[in-house]
Amino acid sequence: MYICLCYAVTDKAIKQSISEGATSMRDLYQEHDLGKQCGKCCKDVKNILNEELLKLAEELPIQSVA
Repeated sequence: MYICLCYAVTDKAIKQSISEGATSMRDLYQEHDLGKQCGKCCKDVKNILNEELLKLAEELPIQSVA
């Protein structure tokens, strides 16, 4: 699904960037030019970023403090 219509950026492209190391809105803005035209995509991009980072955090192994 297109998240940014101004620059034709899809949710898949955003998720791919996150899986490749993007961890902030700034990273995503720089890579995809998000929010530079009308800004309507910013809320959706932030939601995707938060969801994907939570998924990545849940996949991390839990280390016990000994």
